[in-house]
Amino acid sequence: MSQRKSGSLGASEVEALRQELEQRVGELAPARWNANPEDVQRSVAKLVLTLMEFLRKLFEKQAIRRMEAGSLTPDETEALGLSLDAIGGDDHQSCHAVRVVPRAT
Repeated sequence: MSQRKSGSLGASEVEALRQELEQRVGELAPARWNANPEDVQRSVAKLVLTLMEFLRKLFEKQAIRRMEAGSLTPDETEALGLSLDAIGGDDHQSCHAVRVVPRAT
């Protein structure tokens, strides 16, 4: 025969506590978050576009620093300018494709 120590709970008491806890948690929040797939896709697209804009600005600052330092040839300067312009145009096309309003730069 096993004796229960004072202060320990029996199986029925544990089950009652579990049910009470589940009930209280259920009252606080829904059991599952149902995201609209379009909203999730749009949010991810915004994140990607924000990262692209950050990288474009970073590349632009690095290009300006290199031009000011005189470490670029005129041809390299022209190529960098054309590349940065092309990246900026791609951002606006991508924004339009996912129905996001582009930020002013």
